[in-house]
Amino acid sequence: MTSLTQRSSGLVQRRTEASRSAAADKERGSGEDDDYESRRVDEQEDDKGDSKETRLTLMEEVLLLGLKDREVICKSDTPTGDMLLDEALKHVKETQPPETVQSWIELLSGETWNPLKLHYQLRNVRERLAKNLVEKGVLTTEKQNFLLFDMTTHPLTNSTVKQRLVRKVQEVVLDKWVNQSERMDKRLLAVLFLAHSSDVLENAFAPLLDEQYDLAMKRVRLLLDLDPEVEASKSGSNELLWAVVAAFTK
Repeated sequence: MTSLTQRSSGLVQRRTEASRSAAADKERGSGEDDDYESRRVDEQEDDKGDSKETRLTLMEEVLLLGLKDREVICKSDTPTGDMLLDEALKHVKETQPPETVQSWIELLSGETWNPLKLHYQLRNVRERLAKNLVEKGVLTTEKQNFLLFDMTTHPLTNSTVKQRLVRKVQEVVLDKWVNQSERMDKRLLAVLFLAHSSDVLENAFAPLLDEQYDLAMKRVRLLLDLDPEVEASKSGSNELLWAVVAAFTK
């Protein structure tokens, strides 16, 4: 009964948001049609060349949506410019013998029972990602008082960046669905899997109409039911991506 209640609530939320959008579109009138072509061109330009201030890392995108045994060998230790990724690559490079993807996920997240390997854990990941988004102008920093102590929060300040991300996530399973994982944009495919594992994918689909929501979730389920071993062997696939997926879906 609880799950039915939650589902009904979700439908009401999506229906309400969709109704508000439709009402807003009607109020704006036919003037919106005149601006369609220019908006479409602007969106294409946004996709091709985001500025450095708003170009987000994969982990930042997963955070923003929330507001198989293979040995991992570091093929290149060239710094990426992302502090968290460079820290993880440093651990991978310096560790012998190589660990599996499953092991690295457990080690870097701190979910290991081996006290001798706790130093691998990436500390304060959420806070560090939030600070990166503050520096890029997507979030801001505020202090809120909670009884006897102050807490630092990071409210969204640039809704355009999040809306663009939400639109891309929706489109990849709706208008731009290709039904073949190897033909999908690898970054968006990774966002879908990581967002689902982080329980924030629902946030991107909440504004959809009921039929769109059901179709989007059906296609996500198709992706989740794929065999990582089979997908990794296909031409054009990213083997490391599917190794991570296999680790998450064990």
